Amino acid sequence: MTVSPRQTLPSAWVQRFASLIPAGEVLDLACGSGRHARLLATLGYRVEAVDRDAQALAALRHVPGVTVRESDLEAPGWPYAGRRFAGIVVTNYLFRPRVEQLLACLADPGLLIYETFMRGNERYGRPSNPDFLLASQELLGWAQQRSWRVLAYEEGYCDDPAPAVVQRLCAARGTIDSWPMLRKRGTFPSSAGVSFV
Repeated sequence: MTVSPRQTLPSAWVQRFASLIPAGEVLDLACGSGRHARLLATLGYRVEAVDRDAQALAALRHVPGVTVRESDLEAPGWPYAGRRFAGIVVTNYLFRPRVEQLLACLADPGLLIYETFMRGNERYGRPSNPDFLLASQELLGWAQQRSWRVLAYEEGYCDDPAPAVVQRLCAARGTIDSWPMLRKRGTFPSSAGVSFV
């Protein structure tokens, strides 16, 4: 399989919000080749990068600030029970049986940045199995059920890096009005930044 240079670059969604993560450790779940782990490490975060692909993880083993863990996230036994992370980043991955455990790992305060495929993507290729496609507003519902503050949400068609139908969420757990990075930026209104495409 050939990977285009655009697919090795960090997601624009992750780049947009990564610097809002509070100081601490960040979990890059199903990290693949580590494009987001590298970005987060360059921003000064300690990163736990986890994936089942040992070959992909090998390239991250010597990146300063990144700890790698080879783990099948869909096998019995959640590897992060009892752990808390200041940020959780997930792209192009969905395994619903682990969602509750994953979201319980977000510290208070903490920031969730999530971007993956949704129903409708089957028209453009993989994934096409409904088990791996979000329902409309599913990510938004995860945040709203927990009363997390939604900083931004999008869903719909995109063509970068390839045609797809996706959902994107950036949500904060805990009181974030005092977070210096938000006060400094002044970019988010008090109401949620929700958009539907």
